[in-house]
Amino acid sequence: MCVTCGCSDDAQTRITNPETGETTLVETAIEHHHSHSHTLPDGRVITHSHAEGHSHQHPKDKEHDHHSHTLEDGTAIAHSHQGEETANIHAQIHNRTIALEKAILGKNDLIAAQNRGWFKGRNILALNLVSSPGAGKTTLLVRTINDLKSELTISVIEGDQETANDAQKIRETGCKVIQINTGTGCHLEAAMVERGYTELDPPLNSVVAIENVGNLVCPALFDLGERAKVAILSVTEGEDKPIKYPHMFRASQVMIITKIDLLPYVQFDRDRCLEYARMVNPDLRIFELSATTGEGLHDWYDWLKNANQ
Repeated sequence: MCVTCGCSDDAQTRITNPETGETTLVETAIEHHHSHSHTLPDGRVITHSHAEGHSHQHPKDKEHDHHSHTLEDGTAIAHSHQGEETANIHAQIHNRTIALEKAILGKNDLIAAQNRGWFKGRNILALNLVSSPGAGKTTLLVRTINDLKSELTISVIEGDQETANDAQKIRETGCKVIQINTGTGCHLEAAMVERGYTELDPPLNSVVAIENVGNLVCPALFDLGERAKVAILSVTEGEDKPIKYPHMFRASQVMIITKIDLLPYVQFDRDRCLEYARMVNPDLRIFELSATTGEGLHDWYDWLKNANQ
């Protein structure tokens, strides 16, 4: 799907309405890009993109001494895998890759800005829920929707690589939900979210919860137009997640520590987790709760109800 994070370029993103069963393909901001790596004689690894006409041919001779690159502008560069010349050529390609990555993220950010304006104009609180797989995003969403349905209207954009299992769980609460399947893609993008809320048509003065693909790496890079990223961390994952994945926790405005009912049964240093989180992002708003027992949910609900006022 993208050179920026390296996920597959043959991913097909589908959006499904669980109510009607209708499925359509979604064009993303990142199409037909593929990354490729070279190990130079000095041991360095240079990665670049096979994008929009950038081809790379290797002769079939067993020595494999020479090869050529055709860059995006049509320029053909032939060179050998020898010394400084190789480093210079690959540096040119690497610089073009960086420019391509900036263009990819730039297009995504432009759509994200449009999304943000759309949400703001309708007084919709859009939250981007991010976590590792299995941290409890869907469970927390189901409990939140059921507990607050008389006070808040919540709609959900559900992101997964495959299946509509989580969307079905959300639908059983009675709220509106759209499923986005990214195939081999590892994150949602702003263009997908735009299609999602267009299908959902959430009401004014409501909440849109965007449940991202389970991944603490790439979703940190992609602005979806949300008001806030909400990083969800389960006590079963260990207290060092904030310093293992600092970009995600630095990009988030809220951190939720979930499954605290399991604390007596797991090795999890709560104080150290909080220390790590604040080390990475001193401004993080932190909630500790259990969607199973209900402990700590009151503070999360108060924040949710007041965040859009």
